[in-house]
Amino acid sequence: MNAQNSFTFALNPAQQEALIQLLREGHYRPVLVEHTQIAADGTDCRIALYKTGKCLVQGRGAADFVSFVLEPLILKEAQLGYEEVLDPARAQPHMGVDESGKGDFFGPLVVACAYVDHTLLPRMKELNVRDSKRIQSDDVALAMARDLRKLLGVRYSIVLIGPARYNQLYARMRSVNTLLAWGHARAIENLLEKLPSCPRVISDQFGNKKQVERALMQRGRKIELVQRPHAESDPAVAAASVLARAAFLTALKKMEQQFAVPFPKGAADAVKEAAGRLIQAHGPETLLQTAKCHFRTTDDVLAAAGLDRNSLGPDGAATSRPRRPFGRSAKA
Repeated sequence: MNAQNSFTFALNPAQQEALIQLLREGHYRPVLVEHTQIAADGTDCRIALYKTGKCLVQGRGAADFVSFVLEPLILKEAQLGYEEVLDPARAQPHMGVDESGKGDFFGPLVVACAYVDHTLLPRMKELNVRDSKRIQSDDVALAMARDLRKLLGVRYSIVLIGPARYNQLYARMRSVNTLLAWGHARAIENLLEKLPSCPRVISDQFGNKKQVERALMQRGRKIELVQRPHAESDPAVAAASVLARAAFLTALKKMEQQFAVPFPKGAADAVKEAAGRLIQAHGPETLLQTAKCHFRTTDDVLAAAGLDRNSLGPDGAATSRPRRPFGRSAKA
């Protein structure tokens, strides 16, 4: 594989100041580059810090500058960029799968699967693709997802499990991890229909790996499934997380337009207040169409309104969480 000679990083204000000072005081030759705060030539490379905070390092010596200067002195960590030099598998053809909405009371569970190879990875770095949990702005996540969809073309898949379907599946499976494994398997299978020769898929570690393997159908059983902690550091998993988050946000916005009430993210007090208003406006059974009703939030909201799960209709009781054996604590 040819050595990479172009790297892109998004620097925070403190990192930008540190880089400016380094380029001014070190052995670097200033150059003029449009739209930059500062630009300079180093040993066989050019370093450009743009007004947006993006740092672009290019040239035959770019990898050395990133490895021996930028990462230890400015970034203080190894980031997406030089890692594929140390881990060539990052740029080899593979898929990544991730989900969004699992911890949100309102809205769907979304699972996305994205493909990466050595031709796509540099473009993803230019887009500063990263784990969606590191993206603070919903608008940024939505814009990044639009760019990713354009870049990937058909090389991604999205499985959106709306609240009504989610509640039906949970009533049957009685386990979030089993439901999540089913969603991951469907997203992998859907992308394999377009890319049948892809040899490997990476996902974050949850539950038992065999749950996903059992949920895969004939086509999916031929692919190597790798589950590991902090899988979002892989570019394909990071891309999948952005696509999944954007699909979740879009679905939540459509629900707000349909029911004319806000649907906050998460499962905190603001969510309970919104659920109470939703019950008042549309009736308790609406929770089955808008929320993940196995959450303890459901019982809290219904109790505050003087109701119980019977008020959700015939399917309401089936969405309650399974009781745990005596003496074992249940997580919130």
